[in-house]
Amino acid sequence: MAALKRLHAALAWVDGRWQRDVLLSVDANGCWSDITVNLPAPADAEKLGGPVIPSLVNAHSHAFQRAFVGLAERREAGQDDFWSWRDRMYALALRISPQQLHAVASQLYAEMLRGGYTQVCEFHYLHHPAQGQAFDDELDMAWALASAAEEVGIGLTLLPVVYTRSGFAADGLRPDQHRFAADADWVWRSSQRIMAAGLPRVNAGVALHSLRGASPQDIARLRDLVGAADLPVHIHVAEQTAEVSDCLQATGRRPIQWLADEGHLDPRWQLVHATHAEPAEIEAVARSGAGVVICPGTEANLGDGLADLPRWLAGGVPLTVGSDSQVTRGWVEEVRWLEYGQRLVLRQRNVASAPGSQPSSAARLFDAAVHGGARAAGFTAWGLTPGARADCLVLNREADALRGLPDEALLDAVVFGSNGSPWQSVWVAGRARPWRAPTRVGDAFEAAMREIWATN
Repeated sequence: MAALKRLHAALAWVDGRWQRDVLLSVDANGCWSDITVNLPAPADAEKLGGPVIPSLVNAHSHAFQRAFVGLAERREAGQDDFWSWRDRMYALALRISPQQLHAVASQLYAEMLRGGYTQVCEFHYLHHPAQGQAFDDELDMAWALASAAEEVGIGLTLLPVVYTRSGFAADGLRPDQHRFAADADWVWRSSQRIMAAGLPRVNAGVALHSLRGASPQDIARLRDLVGAADLPVHIHVAEQTAEVSDCLQATGRRPIQWLADEGHLDPRWQLVHATHAEPAEIEAVARSGAGVVICPGTEANLGDGLADLPRWLAGGVPLTVGSDSQVTRGWVEEVRWLEYGQRLVLRQRNVASAPGSQPSSAARLFDAAVHGGARAAGFTAWGLTPGARADCLVLNREADALRGLPDEALLDAVVFGSNGSPWQSVWVAGRARPWRAPTRVGDAFEAAMREIWATN
């Protein structure tokens, strides 16, 4: 397809390294049609004002939880852990409406653009009204997310979630989980409807809440419905030690071991968190081709633990990051804490680096997140490569963290030296997008927050 527009960068991160004089051609579908290096700027090319890097996919998000950020950071008595946080979070899940979800998600998605994400995978289980009655359209909550993404210009992968039980030994959901209820047939129908809608920059996959939240029969049914369809399949797994213990008691196997032994895993699967994984489980995931999505900000906030990053990397498992509970909304902090968590526990530096092939921890983790994010979102390509959507970040060389640095250190400084968003523009589908929330979005968010928490 012929180029609709051409962009030129004096410096760009292409194929895992800095390249000079890069011409980026955009086709009529908003994808990169060609990337050419060592080519001076043609007269008709738009010159970008700084070094260019790929944006990232936010591979795991619960948008509604943006309304809970900052509201669970006190302990009045007793022990506070993931499970007590979850019970308090349900107070939000039980009251938010489609209109309020749209307002919250619009604010969140604008913040994600500012944080360098241009696609978000929504692990969406907030399906029904809290009181149990039906919406006029059973996908009202999903459409609220889609319209929020369209309003701010971010791409969206909607992942409706199978959620049928509250635990391994439970027959169904708790009363405070009823609006999450969805079996495999409901989820498959929803995913197909979302895809058929043909919304710009919106695609769909499917998800299972967890092994505790979906029975073996649910998983088998969803697998049958999906068949050979090439779409992402996400699942929370091994986030908490209690979940691992419960799975062992119920099945005799650890969660990742169970998924692998049952033959479910393949390159479409994304294991979210995978915090508590044994070496043999990591090897099984590597053999299957499945990926992992690590959410360091949330995993720290909830006290989940640290994933075995060195083994995931050594196994060649596709790996990327997500914002999950929204305590962080930018990829710089997530990638930074992938490395920093390991430094703290191992008392070493540059744990993620690969001397001899990629000595930069930032570059190795960033490239992993670029490629892993593509698969998590259901894309065949992502980044500065032909066929990928024409998304990118233009760095601001005048940002404090980047001033005066040699070119080869720029990505290291972005990850380990910057506070905030060290770019001057964010591009989605070949267009520069406003990456500060419009006033109307912020005002609507504030109004929704006041409504949601008015009786709290």
